[in-house]
Amino acid sequence: MTFPSTQKAIHIPAFVDVITTAKTLTKNTCTYKHAHKQNHADLQVSALPFPKTTPSTLLIRVTHISPTHVDLLYAKGLHQNNRRHAKPPFTLGMDFAGIVVKVPTATPHSNNTDFKINDKVYGSAFGAFAQFIALDSKSAGGVRRLPRGLSMRDACSIGASGATGLGSWLRAGGVKKGSWVLVTGATGGLGVMAVQIAKAMGGRVIALVGKEKQKTDMLKSIGAEVCVRYDQPGWEDQVKEATDGGEGVDIVYDSVGMIESGLKCCAYGGQVVVVGFAGRGGDIEKVRANRVLLKSAAVLGYRFGEHGRRDPEAVARIWRDFDGMVADGSIKAVVYNVKYTGLDDVSRAMLDLAERKVWGRAVITVADEDEILRDRSKL
Repeated sequence: MTFPSTQKAIHIPAFVDVITTAKTLTKNTCTYKHAHKQNHADLQVSALPFPKTTPSTLLIRVTHISPTHVDLLYAKGLHQNNRRHAKPPFTLGMDFAGIVVKVPTATPHSNNTDFKINDKVYGSAFGAFAQFIALDSKSAGGVRRLPRGLSMRDACSIGASGATGLGSWLRAGGVKKGSWVLVTGATGGLGVMAVQIAKAMGGRVIALVGKEKQKTDMLKSIGAEVCVRYDQPGWEDQVKEATDGGEGVDIVYDSVGMIESGLKCCAYGGQVVVVGFAGRGGDIEKVRANRVLLKSAAVLGYRFGEHGRRDPEAVARIWRDFDGMVADGSIKAVVYNVKYTGLDDVSRAMLDLAERKVWGRAVITVADEDEILRDRSKL
């Protein structure tokens, strides 16, 4: 197959400050603007050279993408990975779904089963907000075949969030049947997966939620037993009161950056698993160590990406176990009910995410999957 010489992508030439949209933008442009340079377009849908391919390249035509809070931090230079691989210039994005258009021919594949041309896949890869993703076969462990019964859009909404959630609970030794757990950031992409996985493992889930009834209803529909408003004074006491004897929860899943509050919610000997700091805008929380001592608690960190780099076999098992949960119906996709189309809509989706409008995952349709398959069948 002959590929084009260029492709469109969301390119970060320099870190940005404020995520905005503008009515005056051209059809093929989306923009981040500096607060102090309101008329300067920092990020556009740019034409970039087509990815270089080798005999070991797995090439994927992207059909769907889904921004996360990590992408917000990457774009603003506020993520720890901005010191390493996410340095400008780079292409933004992690979670995607797409169609395989070239398979490796020279080297062994990753831990996944061998892919075939036209396979529908989903997963996570740095630089996903583009028309094509090129991965070396040895680093394609985050790419999965589409699970049976899931659409491309739904699979994209899961992305790496499901495997991250399962890995996080396992970091704390797993969720024991009948135990109480608390999920912060429960309405977000990570949160909706963490709620469902804990429920599937036999846990009783308390979810933190804002004032919107729609979000509360959604969380209860996917397995949250209790929803507590984080915007009400003394919400930590409400969490404890919901548990058996008011003792508190056994595990806190924290993707927001609420470690001290999480420790207040813990039972004696409880655990807080820190997955991220999505609610802190790069201002990392400082925790008083006596909070840990008073509860004989444990505060654990879990970095899914780093886990995969250091122990790919273990992460491959996590992916397989999560795929099993999807296959048996324990997990369902939670897609925000606003339509986003084309790379042009990345800025609007990310603005909605930054303003906390999104529940579950915002998914952007980049290309029509049926059209891609029809075009390929003519080759």
